[in-house]
Amino acid sequence: MTNLLAHLAHLEIASPDVQATAAFFEKQFGLRPVQTDDDGTTYLRCWGDYYPYSLIVSPGDEPALVNMAWRTASAEALEDAAARVQAKGVEGAWHDKRQGHGRSFQFTGPYGHTMELYWDVPQHQAPAELASVFPDRPERRSAHAAAPRFLDHVTIAASDVKGFAAWYSEVLGFRVMAFTELDHAEVTVFSVLTTNEKSHDLGVVLDSSQRPGRVNHIAFWTDSVQELLVAADVLMEHGATMEYGPSIHGIGEQSFLYFREPGGMRVELNTGGYRNYVPDWRANTWKPSLGSNSIYRNSAMPMSMTESFPPDEGRPTATEEGILPGTEDAILNPYAQHGQG
Repeated sequence: MTNLLAHLAHLEIASPDVQATAAFFEKQFGLRPVQTDDDGTTYLRCWGDYYPYSLIVSPGDEPALVNMAWRTASAEALEDAAARVQAKGVEGAWHDKRQGHGRSFQFTGPYGHTMELYWDVPQHQAPAELASVFPDRPERRSAHAAAPRFLDHVTIAASDVKGFAAWYSEVLGFRVMAFTELDHAEVTVFSVLTTNEKSHDLGVVLDSSQRPGRVNHIAFWTDSVQELLVAADVLMEHGATMEYGPSIHGIGEQSFLYFREPGGMRVELNTGGYRNYVPDWRANTWKPSLGSNSIYRNSAMPMSMTESFPPDEGRPTATEEGILPGTEDAILNPYAQHGQG
């Protein structure tokens, strides 16, 4: 299969307090708003984004992933990708220009997640006062100490991790890079997929809820570990609570920290990690005891990290470890054991 998708282009999330969420991303995290609609929907960009924006925050009753948009590898790849999705019995819909990009194909996949594919999108042109002295930079580096360079990935929640990975690999050409299986049960609870040489731009955690289409977190990239640590410092100084990290993942080997925005969505900032150019790569299977989540195997992941969005009240939440009926006590959070990360 020729490459169909190039990379993750933007995300749209819903917030029950769109003004507070947009203000957080601007004032505490250092994104720059580029447009606000009458209903409060706000478009924001990182200083290093090559397109006009990478995050849309829109009004909603609860935190949720509204749309994940991917740029295709070419105009022809857009047609091919849409045809492959429709051949699987997923109809989807074509849109003319919307949200500042050109013609697009939008569909809801078999696990309930809405994805949009497009090719035609303008390159960002910085206003004169924000132009960089470096020709390859789309905009001057932000003076905000926590500002990420660009959007990095999204991690969703699905009822069948291997099934999700297989469908998106077969239909759209995602490379499956790794799995996590429990130490004491044959349950696959996590996987990472990529459209390029990154360790992942799409993650999937096991979801035992009854709500399809949920999301675990959205993630942004910064240039160095030092910048990540400064960002954690700045966020905490301005009232944000670190949910998990800073530390280093085993899978992908990125340095990371997780926190929440006021609408409830989990946000990750990461950096580092490996690049993988192997065309016939076969996904390895990790165990929590091997440090899949924390490479040092010397910390306990907080239980709050198992929550996904929107919530499914009264039932176990999505987790990277997985919760299956009858196994809640045994595997609710194996990473909570010291040394299993």
